[in-house]
Amino acid sequence: MDRRQKKTRDAILKAFTELLSEKEYNQISVQEIIDLADVGRTTFYAHFETKDFLLKELCEELFAHITESAHGHISDTHGAAAGSIFLHLLLHIRENNQNILDLLSSPNNEMFLRYFIITLEELVRLQYADNERMKNSELPEDYLVHHIASSFVETVYWWISRKMKEPPETIADYFLTVIELKG
Repeated sequence: MDRRQKKTRDAILKAFTELLSEKEYNQISVQEIIDLADVGRTTFYAHFETKDFLLKELCEELFAHITESAHGHISDTHGAAAGSIFLHLLLHIRENNQNILDLLSSPNNEMFLRYFIITLEELVRLQYADNERMKNSELPEDYLVHHIASSFVETVYWWISRKMKEPPETIADYFLTVIELKG
């Protein structure tokens, strides 16, 4: 993608993000997005097939930034390292991502919470792939992965709704205690 195309794509994403912070997703029209982004309809559709594709791209871009940085922190799954992925995600959310905080606090937060769960499931699977708890459980692995990811997203939402009063380390400890990955 050349610089001009990237600038246009970024303008569309920025306009969409701004509208999402003000209105329900279903109330936003493509016309509003293109008006705010100051691009033509043909240009919009050259970048995104539909508004739903725009939403998917926005989510992938926002959460990919967090998850890509987390991939580097997935290592040994024993002891304190088992929780490193969760602590890393909390630190990253607190320090670097106002867009995610805004969207998770927006009227559209249910959509973003669901997408965040799907994104986290891969990280949880990678983090605990060799964990004996997953292999020896009477529960299906995909259920455990979904449960851990969903619980973490709800924990993040709870933490954000409390204005992130507690430090990320405390929230990571709470979370790991609840899902019994910490003694």
